[in-house]
Amino acid sequence: MKTCRLLSFSLFLTSMMLMSGCLSPQPKDDLFKQLGSLAGIERFVDIFIREIGESKEVRPYFEDTNLDRFREKQIEHICLLSGGPCTYTGDSIVESHKGMGVNEADFNALVDTAIRAMNKAGYSVATRNRLLARIAPLRGEVMEVK
Repeated sequence: MKTCRLLSFSLFLTSMMLMSGCLSPQPKDDLFKQLGSLAGIERFVDIFIREIGESKEVRPYFEDTNLDRFREKQIEHICLLSGGPCTYTGDSIVESHKGMGVNEADFNALVDTAIRAMNKAGYSVATRNRLLARIAPLRGEVMEVK
């Protein structure tokens, strides 16, 4: 009888430990912190906007853009993509780029501009690559196939 109770108690403890492992919160995504949290993302976006202004390939796509709104929505979007506590309140990626005629070369030029901005913001190669990996799936929503 004592052995049976001990076995039952042991099974109970084992099952509780297994269940608690399932219920434990998963580790939070740390990319948001690697980007410098909200202040770091704001700094990166400000550098990115300056880099856009200096790029003869990319700048024409932003000539009619409300830069204050663009800045706000970029910050929200990168914050969200990086696992931060933000909500994106802008238009869809498809709607934002509709009619712009962005092709592969244009998209690549924008990525190069973003990489320059990330480098100037002081992001490590690993952090930069993690962010790019989250942005890359949006490629098809930005480009217009002709």
